[in-house]
Amino acid sequence: MKRSSVFIVFLLSSCLFVGCQRTGQIQIMSGFAQGTTWHVTVWDEEPLNTTKLKELVVKELERLDQLLSNYRNDSVIEQFNARKTTEPINVGAEIVNLIQNAESVSDASQGHYDLTIKPLYDLWGFSGDHLTPPEEQSMREVLSAIGYRKLHCFPPDCIGKAAPDVRVDLSSIAQGYSVGCISTLLENIGVENYIVEIGGELMTRGGKPDGSPWRIGIERPLPEGRFIQKVMTIERDAPLAVMTSGTYRHYFDEHGRRYSHILDASTGKPVDHQTVSVTVVNDNPTMADAWSTALLCLGADKGKDIAERAGIAALFITETDNGLAELTTSAWKTMKNVIVQ
Repeated sequence: MKRSSVFIVFLLSSCLFVGCQRTGQIQIMSGFAQGTTWHVTVWDEEPLNTTKLKELVVKELERLDQLLSNYRNDSVIEQFNARKTTEPINVGAEIVNLIQNAESVSDASQGHYDLTIKPLYDLWGFSGDHLTPPEEQSMREVLSAIGYRKLHCFPPDCIGKAAPDVRVDLSSIAQGYSVGCISTLLENIGVENYIVEIGGELMTRGGKPDGSPWRIGIERPLPEGRFIQKVMTIERDAPLAVMTSGTYRHYFDEHGRRYSHILDASTGKPVDHQTVSVTVVNDNPTMADAWSTALLCLGADKGKDIAERAGIAALFITETDNGLAELTTSAWKTMKNVIVQ
């Protein structure tokens, strides 16, 4: 449903290793999961067994992949999608909680953000990266099975469909949730200084061994090259999530027209406004992930008002005839201990 683009920017210097105010060495682990790359950057005053730590991270990512991934038929969510029934199905408390969180964003975004968009995603051919703009009749038929209110939660661990053909796509919220799970894993073993990043979605806590803060780069939303648009200096010890959704990396050109991967559930079509990326900063990585997609679906003109009402710290970047234009919410401008340059 969406892909994100955020650069991690942090400068290593010799003082990270000797002669610092605090002892410790930055360690970086990486790998592949959920169809993308992941990086975990950590340090601690006590020596870290990064081999064992990486094993724990990989195990947790594999568990989440089995639970949430739409690209594998044996995942819990895809098994739910395959069931043609309106009876409640046990999917576990984590998925129930994710859907309840997403529902609150769907309500706030007036239905533009919707997890039941999976049939539309398949209809357009995005699942196989082969775009086929559908006929209006086909789209109308599929839209009859779309609507987040057609998905019912039966806490603590069951969900059900109002119609048998309802199917769920968790890609707009799963990476944010996964980032939060890995962050919790680190904290549970006593690591309090880290950057966790999956596919560009990230969460930070603490800072570097020399006492300086983590610096996070937001990518300039242009398809050619990779450049930094903004740098965030995060001067806080508590965890903070930074999530970006963009239209500029994943799109198709068909008969002279460009189609974004971001589908608007209210129309059944790719978004056609000029907002090319939205970055959301929030304490909750799951909600930051969902909101960044929702606001990108809406675009800057509609999205800013909704973000303001919800108190969301958001940066909208829109492509204009005169270049890129930025628009920020009040919560973004008043973020504490976060400097954006």
